[in-house]
Amino acid sequence: MRAMRLAHGLTVEQVAEELLCSPSKVSRMETGQRAATARDVRDLCRIYGVTDEAEAAQLMDMAREGKQQAWWQPFELEYFATYVGLEQAATSLSYYMSAIVPGLLQTADYARAMLASALPAEFNPAEFNAERGDQLIDVRLRRQQVLTRDPPLQISVVLDEAVLHRVVGGPAVMAAQLRHLVEVSAMPNVAVQVIPFAAGAHPAMDDLFTILDFQSVAPPMVYIECLMGWLYIEREHEVARYRRIFEHLRSIALSPQETIELIAVVGAKYN
Repeated sequence: MRAMRLAHGLTVEQVAEELLCSPSKVSRMETGQRAATARDVRDLCRIYGVTDEAEAAQLMDMAREGKQQAWWQPFELEYFATYVGLEQAATSLSYYMSAIVPGLLQTADYARAMLASALPAEFNPAEFNAERGDQLIDVRLRRQQVLTRDPPLQISVVLDEAVLHRVVGGPAVMAAQLRHLVEVSAMPNVAVQVIPFAAGAHPAMDDLFTILDFQSVAPPMVYIECLMGWLYIEREHEVARYRRIFEHLRSIALSPQETIELIAVVGAKYN
């Protein structure tokens, strides 16, 4: 709805005047801090000139669904709940990872090792326990169901070769993780490529990002996470820049088949 407002050159105040409500209500609906009712969406469709009945109906259905509690909400994920919601709504994801396997492709043991390594930075040891750890692992594994839903999420993954050599959780965990990477790479909706060390320097060596696409439901965005926090990039020209970089990374990476062969060779060293 925010993208539609901007496309029509309207301010939040102008839309609020049309809706006979406060500007803060419009702003909260656009940011997801307040659920929009089907009536709100119907009125916004009128303001934004949506004449396609099917599109308007889809948007109103989304508003109704938005009032229902999502499966991840009881887990108290704080800021990350926003990303999980976007991930569940996306139709395709484009990952670049320089050091770790992305969450949607992690095994439970690899995820558990990653969680253990994050404890000093992200959790208060006094509040963290084994039960909470199991909950977070469960969230990560349930997120992976998007790969087998109908229709499945389409994902394109580019990894730096360093991901294969960084021993997370020990040799046995890494061996199982790399076998899992080979297995998921065989899925028709998953494409995995590795940038070999021989490729040399590239523009994303010290970065990691995810491009989320939603088809016609919402504009694409880029998600970036680091120790200092997280960032959602929505400006069209900035998203386009990340997309160009991602396509460049794909062009210098090994092909999917060559990638599978490399993963198998590296994985054999851990057995």
